[in-house]
Amino acid sequence: MNLVIVESPAKAKTIKKFLGKDFEVESSYGHITDLAKKDMGIDMKTLEPIYQVSTDKKEVVKKLKSLAKKADTVWLASDEDREGEAIAWHLFNELNLKSENTKRIVFHEITQNAIQKAIQNPRTIDINLVNAQQARRVLDRLVGFEMSPILWSKVKAGLSAGRVQSVAVRLICEREKEIEKFIPVPIYKVEADFYNKSKNLLKSKLNTDFADYSQALDFIQRAKGKIFSISNVETRPSKRSPSAPFTTSTLQQEASKLGFSVSRTMMIAQQLYESGYITYMRTDSVNLSEEAINSAKSVIVKNFGNEYLHTRQYTTKNKSAQEAHEAIRPTNLSMQEAGADDSQKKLYHLIWRRTLASQMSDARLERTIVDISASDLKEKFITKGEVIIFDGFLKVYQIQKDEDSPEEDNEGLLPKVEKGEIVQLSQIIGEEKFSRPAPRYNEASLVRKLEELGIGRPSTYAPTISTIQKRQYVEIRDLDPKQREVKKILLKNDNIKEKIEVENYGGDRRKLMPTDIGLVVNEFLTEHFPTILDYGFTAKVEEDFDNIAGGNENWKEMLSGFYSDFHPHVEEVKETAERATGERLLGQDPISGKNIYARIGRFGPMIQMGETEEEEKPKFAGLMKGQHINSITLEEALKLFELPRYLGDYEDKKVEVNTGRFGPYVKHNSKFFSLKPKEGDEIATITLDRAIELIEAKREADKNKFIKAFETEDPIIEILNGRWGPYIKQGKENFKIPKEVEVDKLTLEDVKKIISETGSKAKAKSKTKKK
Repeated sequence: MNLVIVESPAKAKTIKKFLGKDFEVESSYGHITDLAKKDMGIDMKTLEPIYQVSTDKKEVVKKLKSLAKKADTVWLASDEDREGEAIAWHLFNELNLKSENTKRIVFHEITQNAIQKAIQNPRTIDINLVNAQQARRVLDRLVGFEMSPILWSKVKAGLSAGRVQSVAVRLICEREKEIEKFIPVPIYKVEADFYNKSKNLLKSKLNTDFADYSQALDFIQRAKGKIFSISNVETRPSKRSPSAPFTTSTLQQEASKLGFSVSRTMMIAQQLYESGYITYMRTDSVNLSEEAINSAKSVIVKNFGNEYLHTRQYTTKNKSAQEAHEAIRPTNLSMQEAGADDSQKKLYHLIWRRTLASQMSDARLERTIVDISASDLKEKFITKGEVIIFDGFLKVYQIQKDEDSPEEDNEGLLPKVEKGEIVQLSQIIGEEKFSRPAPRYNEASLVRKLEELGIGRPSTYAPTISTIQKRQYVEIRDLDPKQREVKKILLKNDNIKEKIEVENYGGDRRKLMPTDIGLVVNEFLTEHFPTILDYGFTAKVEEDFDNIAGGNENWKEMLSGFYSDFHPHVEEVKETAERATGERLLGQDPISGKNIYARIGRFGPMIQMGETEEEEKPKFAGLMKGQHINSITLEEALKLFELPRYLGDYEDKKVEVNTGRFGPYVKHNSKFFSLKPKEGDEIATITLDRAIELIEAKREADKNKFIKAFETEDPIIEILNGRWGPYIKQGKENFKIPKEVEVDKLTLEDVKKIISETGSKAKAKSKTKKK
């Protein structure tokens, strides 16, 4: 018997289809071991990791051990990356496998040919790849476990630091600071509409911009009444070449245009890979196999003809890319559609189009530039046009601009014009434009920046971006636009009109923005751990991991060199660093004269009135949604101290509105009812009628939860319907009802027995933990 072990059940299911009866395929469900929770999980004398079988994997290991004993050959078929190599290594050690009957196989795609080829070419476990993974795991554990407690004592409990996550947060915080400091500079752009002799429209732009309004007005006054003609027509050929096939990073960036987050893209790609539709989705290589290129060649010629074919092999600019890997591509290019649901189909089709386009001809274009001048004006208007002579790769893959790309000329098809031809001026518009700061990052552009700086690797982008959001250092937010006045000048029918219009600016949709906690943590870490937060250092560490993976660096020496500098610095920061709160003085309370501060408190961002050192304790107020300590005004802060706001009485009890740790709420008869900001609820404007609606809606929802109740001498016992099914509630404690029990037939005695047994198990578990 042959036992094949892979990481996931989906992968096991697909591989099983390609192997005969002599093969049994089982899943390890990812890593079977993890770093021990005790003492950091690292031997601090040698910096070697201490592994233990994860609690939830004990049954899996037991089953695999049993199967491995019966097998003639065990095939370790985890992914061919550092993580996959480590999984294979842990399986080898924990299952007590023997070298003589254990084989390591790898493949970039789950197809019949790839699996059979892998079985014909087994290898041993690559200990260099394992050591690179161990080095990353240990270094990240050292950084996280030593820096995080400092954040707990110096900023706020429950925070965490991480080698890559903290650098990603720094990028977002620095961009936000750039935007806050940015001062828009006005500039005046001039455009004009002309008609040729055939009455076709020519939209054009002046070849120069003006620094101030008077210069723009002066030009338009000089242009009034002038006769304009075509002073030059230049036509030249150009081309566009297709992009390389997808890497992990470029797939994440391009899939964002489908509305997919980075983590969602990776989840869908994993599903496509495990179903055998695409090659391995964690790669930084743009390489395609000869087999793939030949397959693309066949599809292109068959569907579009020989003139659309131009095969090419791409090479990556990334020094550490593993060229032995392939780019992300379909396993069968003749299959234009694949996937179990709409999301899978969309992503697959994107990968199919990009792969095919990479082997297609350049698009051939003809660009025309037309100059429009008046005899005694030194400035001239320019209009540009572009015609596709041969579409080439654009037949299957249109290049979409990023939402933050700078505005470019709209180059469409131009009407025919001749040099010297007189054109009729329709209008000239001079408009005030303002310079814009660098755009905030979205998930896709953050991935691009991390890759550009050499920070992280294909497998780390998605978890890093998820982590910084889960830790609430960064959030995806929309920003409402502000308004400003802009000056405009219009020349039409020889009349000049000057006017002022209002435009929106500064709005943003679904961008990564730092939270108050994120800004304070970043400021603390960049001040006290400048090396760890340095972009160059983080990239150098990645290079070290690559060297270890290539067998060119000793992983223990690398860790020892890092820790000998890092640990003493941690101890120094513990002793010398002051507490960081991001405190900002807003002003004084006009009534008491006390100082008002915005800062980070024990439970998060808050406003403080008064000093902590004074005999009279300060007052505190939580911030409302959308308020931030670095931007809240004194007036807004003072309103928070007016809370709770009394709305009126209902059922002879006071109804108040306030904000707390979990957001704004209505309080009535000692019970709390959350406001619904998405439905327009705001603390400042909510009415008594709306508060009553929320109270009654919650009561109705609670009614649906109730199943039955038992009167007892102790607190009343209720059976309620919860998110995970029926459960027992006694006082403040909840007890799970076993699945096999029929809830409707439960008696008081049955319920007491369940409470007693559940309570006993919980106590026993608690004692075991203490031991």
